[in-house]
Amino acid sequence: MPRNSTTTGGRYDDDDDRVWNCGAWFEYILVVVVSSILLIAASVLTIFWTIYYRKGFNMDDPKLQFNLHPVLMIGGYITLSGFSILLYRICRCCSHLIVKLCHTFFHACSIPCIVIGFMAVWDSHNQQQIPNFYSLHSWLGMITMGLFALQFVLGFFSFLILLCCENATYKFRSTMVPIHASFGVATFMLAIATAVTGLTQKAHFELGENYSQTVEEGIIMNSIGVILTGLGIIIPFAVRRSNSPANCKVYVTERI
Repeated sequence: MPRNSTTTGGRYDDDDDRVWNCGAWFEYILVVVVSSILLIAASVLTIFWTIYYRKGFNMDDPKLQFNLHPVLMIGGYITLSGFSILLYRICRCCSHLIVKLCHTFFHACSIPCIVIGFMAVWDSHNQQQIPNFYSLHSWLGMITMGLFALQFVLGFFSFLILLCCENATYKFRSTMVPIHASFGVATFMLAIATAVTGLTQKAHFELGENYSQTVEEGIIMNSIGVILTGLGIIIPFAVRRSNSPANCKVYVTERI
C-alpha cells in the first residue's frame, strides 16, 4: 500500500518504492516517446502548413500576420504546455522541486507565445474589418486563456511561493493537488478543442468547396487535427497512470 504521510512523516507527493517489471517499463517508454513525437509533430506540421500553403509570415500583410496565430497558439498551448504536463511522467528520478521549476518554466515560456498569437489575430482581424469573438472557436479560446491564466497564477502561488513555509501550508497544498491537476488536464483538452475548431473554421474559409475535394492542404490540416486528437487521448492517460506496475495505486497527478 502507498505510504501514509501522516504516519511516516513523508510528503503528500511521495511515491511508493517499487521495482518495475517489463510491462511497466514498456508502457513508460511507449507513452513518453509517442507523446513527445506528437507534441513536436503538432508544431512542426503547423509551421509547415503556414509556410508552404499559407505563404509564411509578414507583419505588414494582415493575412500573413494571421499565420502567427495558429503557430504560436499550438506551440504555446499544446507543445510547451504538453511537455510541461508530461514532465511529471518523465522526470521521476529528479528532485521534485526541480520538476516543479521545469513545469513552471515550460508554462512561462508558453505565455509570450499565447499573448503574441492573440495580438496577431486581433490586429489582423481589425485591419481586414473581420468581426472578433463571434465564432465558437473564439469563445473557446477566451475560456482557455482564462483557465490557463488562473491555473498558472494559482499553481505558482500554491506550489512554489508557499514552499517558503512548507510545513504550515502542507494541508492547503495537498488539497490543491487534485484541483490543480484536474483543471490542468481540462485546460489542455480545451486548448485542443479550440485548435481543432479553429482549423475547421480556417479550412472552410480558405478552401471553400475545394475542402470536400480532399486537396493537399485539407489533408495537412486534417492531419494536424488528428495529431491534436491523439494528444487529447495520450496526455491524460500519461498523467493518470502510475509509473509502477498495474497494482500500484499512486497516480502521477498526486505528486504535483
